[in-house]
Amino acid sequence: MTFAALWVICATVVGLLPMRLQFPPGFILLICAPVLIIWLGYDHGWFWLVLAFGGFVSMFRNPIRFYWRRWTGREVAE
Repeated sequence: MTFAALWVICATVVGLLPMRLQFPPGFILLICAPVLIIWLGYDHGWFWLVLAFGGFVSMFRNPIRFYWRRWTGREVAE
């Protein structure tokens, strides 16, 4: 639970950065999040896993949408 709280604090700090500086740390957070969410679910149960996954999808909805369209070959507006 501590690592999840630290992840949230880091995500908040990254969100306060100017847009041009958000990509590298935001990408690292994006990669770390699924591992952290699975770990949270394993340790604390499925309810926390679902809650964390919902927060993750809510925070990263635009990058997830962008990469999903890119991977499936749909048009990507850049």
